[in-house]
Amino acid sequence: MTAYALYLHIPFCQHRCAYCDFTTYAGQDDKIPAYVGALIREIELVADKKKVAAKSIFFGGGTPSLLAPNQLASVMDALRANFNLMPDAEISLEANPGTVTAAYLRELHEIGFNRISFGVQSAHPDDLLLLERIHDFLEVIQTVHHARQAGFTNLSLDLIFGLPEQSLQRWQETLKQTLNLNPEHLSIYALTIEEGTPFGNWADRGMIPLPDPDLAADMYEWASEFLIESGYVQYEISNWAKPSNLQPSIFQPFYACKHNLQYWHNLPYLGFGAGAHGYANGMRYSNTLGVSKYINALIAKETPIKECDFPLSPAAIYQEKIDTKTEMQETMMLGLRLTQEGVSADTFQARFGHSLKDVFGKEIDELLTLDLLEWVKAAGSKKIRLTSRARILGNQVFHRFVE
Repeated sequence: MTAYALYLHIPFCQHRCAYCDFTTYAGQDDKIPAYVGALIREIELVADKKKVAAKSIFFGGGTPSLLAPNQLASVMDALRANFNLMPDAEISLEANPGTVTAAYLRELHEIGFNRISFGVQSAHPDDLLLLERIHDFLEVIQTVHHARQAGFTNLSLDLIFGLPEQSLQRWQETLKQTLNLNPEHLSIYALTIEEGTPFGNWADRGMIPLPDPDLAADMYEWASEFLIESGYVQYEISNWAKPSNLQPSIFQPFYACKHNLQYWHNLPYLGFGAGAHGYANGMRYSNTLGVSKYINALIAKETPIKECDFPLSPAAIYQEKIDTKTEMQETMMLGLRLTQEGVSADTFQARFGHSLKDVFGKEIDELLTLDLLEWVKAAGSKKIRLTSRARILGNQVFHRFVE
């Protein structure tokens, strides 16, 4: 039985951050009620009474916490009515510190959310001001405290390193202060300056310096060592999680994000909402970006809703059939991001009917010689994974497997 991961994109923000190039919009909060109605309609149309299994739900954005509890509850009701939600399903919501109250977090927990990801980014006021974040670190501390009081036992905190003018010492202070909050999960990303963002425009005009790749590498390596010493497991290039005393696996630590593991295992997921992407039924697809266009596609007043084949909805504007060769390549590219687990030879053979050696023998041998890949054996299965030194050189490995 195929179990899907479900992603719901909430594109609304109070303020669009200077570095962000996601599908997000500020100043359109008046469209939230209609958007929620369209989201529920898309869920109903895609599910089409199939009642397929779902192992995870992830509300991402944007700022999903801008939706009122009753609006989130109505979307969750639609998901439960149209999908067979597994008993141990991970149900996550991204939130900005300072945008959620203690009462709001209690209602989230009552609705069924069992994991929250807070966008912390930095503990320093100067960094947060440069990033145009709307919170300070005191609000992070208060928000985490309120989440614990509400009953959440699985919190993830996001950080960014390699910021303009950020020293190694300042980055170390940020990580240490964040770890004092005792999160179960940490996502740590190097700043990427994207074209078309305020950061991109400032960099083009010489108003901010470009990230120093050598300093960023030092920050990454220090963070990795520090987090391991602090009891976390690096299970993916940018993600660390706590293991459990009951399940101390280093391959998939207990608090690893189940939803994102679906992506990294290249398994099917459904995307709902404006700008959402999905991969299911051998097809990759994406929805229209605009909020109004998305709403109009699903709540048509003058024209009937067109019928679509699973997993598409009337909001889909792009689709691509994925052939077996591409699926194998992407399975390698994504799976090798899993720093402990890598890609299992047995799982690959069972899935594709071909061995890793038959399909990628040349590439693997070259990367083994360069000390960028290594074979490990666990639970009777051989796995190919990145070496420790290759974690900051990941792209040099991944491109070998993808045309």
